[in-house]
Order: sequence, then C-alpha cells, then structure tokens
Amino acid sequence: MSVEETLKKIVTRVTRKPEVAFSPGATFEELEADSLDIVQILVALEDTYDIEIQDEELQEIKNMGDFIAYIERKIGEKGK
Repeated sequence: MSVEETLKKIVTRVTRKPEVAFSPGATFEELEADSLDIVQILVALEDTYDIEIQDEELQEIKNMGDFIAYIERKIGEKGK
C-alpha cells in the first residue's frame, strides 16, 4: 500500500469523512480535522511506518500532497 493510500485510509477513519473528500490538494481544515484528529493521524502514521514526526517540521505542510511527500522522506531517512 502506498503512503497516499495509507494516509487516505487513516484520515478517513479518524475524521469519519468519505474517501472522496481526500485529495492531495486538501488541507486538514478542508477535511474538518480538529487538533485531536490531527494528533491521532500523526500517531497512527508514526506507528505504521516506525518514524518520528517533528511538530516544527509540520509547519511547512500546506496540504495532503506536502504531507505525503514529508512522510515518504521520513521513511527514506529511516532506511539510511
């Protein structure tokens, strides 16, 4: 399963929104994810990929496409 598919599955489960709402251009705000939802999404991704997501690095994230690229980079760094 790709990072995008995994993220979509986690986001739709946590926010209880249909998968249709998820797109690379969507923001957490557009998906109506509150701060607790975002924390649950981050924890699920950390557990799934055995990575650590830094709060300060998330300031650069504008949408789901950026978030997917960030997760893929973290996975790549873990493999080094």
